[in-house]
Amino acid sequence: MAETEQVLEIENQDDLALVERMQEGREKIVAEIKKVIIGQESIIDELLIALFGGGHVLVTGVPGLAKTLLIKTVADILQVDFSRIQFTPDLMPADVVGSEVVEEGEGGRTLKFVKGPIFTSILLADEINRTPPKTQSALLEAMEERQVTAAGVTHPMAQPFFVLATQNPIELEGTYPLPEAQLDRFMFKIELGYLSEADEITVVRQTTQTHDEALEHPLGGEDILEFQRIARLVPAAEAVIQYAVRLVHASRPQNEFSPDFVKDWVSWGGGIRASQNLILAGKVRALLLGRYNVSYGDVRALALPILRHRIILNFHAEAERVTTDDVIQRLLEAVPEPASEIA
Repeated sequence: MAETEQVLEIENQDDLALVERMQEGREKIVAEIKKVIIGQESIIDELLIALFGGGHVLVTGVPGLAKTLLIKTVADILQVDFSRIQFTPDLMPADVVGSEVVEEGEGGRTLKFVKGPIFTSILLADEINRTPPKTQSALLEAMEERQVTAAGVTHPMAQPFFVLATQNPIELEGTYPLPEAQLDRFMFKIELGYLSEADEITVVRQTTQTHDEALEHPLGGEDILEFQRIARLVPAAEAVIQYAVRLVHASRPQNEFSPDFVKDWVSWGGGIRASQNLILAGKVRALLLGRYNVSYGDVRALALPILRHRIILNFHAEAERVTTDDVIQRLLEAVPEPASEIA
């Protein structure tokens, strides 16, 4: 049975023009990124879907794959405030959120809160797993509630606000794995792989000669906020929402209807944020592809980056060299679309 077709809930000309601007803006941003980043087309698409959906992104990959350069390039193109924090073992929470300092004035000494680098639009948390959990947790409130509380006073974050974090998956000495609560704050976990031989040849050629091409700035922070608003107006059929929720439920070994391989290999599955993100990111993907409704295909296409950091494998999976991506692929094969069950 075909999915129920729906149209955009708000059909005024301003909103329709905004959708066109979103699609054109995505193409222009990709064109600008490609001036600096070679290959990684699917990675760039996932990063922009997260940004247009208002989500944070965790980027993993071996050294030298341009993780940091990609994030800095996006910030430069959007011309929004940008801060980079190099996470190290001696970094303290106050180095991230800020601290109170004594200030001399006419009325005597007063305490003044000096904002830290987290008060920006795009925060690059470089090698986030190299700092202890106490400092990692300084990001939790900002990532979820878009505010920071210090000395009992709440300070709102800039809008838009994104945390784009990187981590190196192979150099584990002296690192602190992110706790599940913090991993769940990231909409996507994007994994960068090695380039193809042709792309690597292009990178070597371009980076070993004079190359100074200025970037254009087709969009700004206000545009991103408008894209986030319009994406939430896209309807999702009840069957598609049911499919997303069913997929996440099947990832939990505690669920009696989960497949046997989940019960054998998984300790913990995705939570409710996984279901929410599958639909929200699906709305963004639908608009970028020229559709005004979320499809099963959108959910399936986004399952890997949304679920891979939310499914925790047990020692049986590690012993059998089963990866999280393997489990997700099998879930996509095992969980049927609701409409397909109707004869």
